[in-house]
Amino acid sequence: MNIHEKFGHTVAALRKEKGYSQERFAFEAGIARKYMSYIENGKRNVSLDVISRIAEKLGISLSELFAEVENTNE
Repeated sequence: MNIHEKFGHTVAALRKEKGYSQERFAFEAGIARKYMSYIENGKRNVSLDVISRIAEKLGISLSELFAEVENTNE
């Protein structure tokens, strides 16, 4: 699994843990739903701005988000 896939898998898992649908999460984070789908499927190289919005919406720090990505084994 490459870094884009690991990041996307992690974001999707954390989003689901928080009980958000992809559409609701994307809307509340200010991200287009289709783009959110691309992120979660590892199809996009995400900017720091978008990563920051994702972490904020998940209620975690950037370092916590990246630690989760690093610990993804799938």
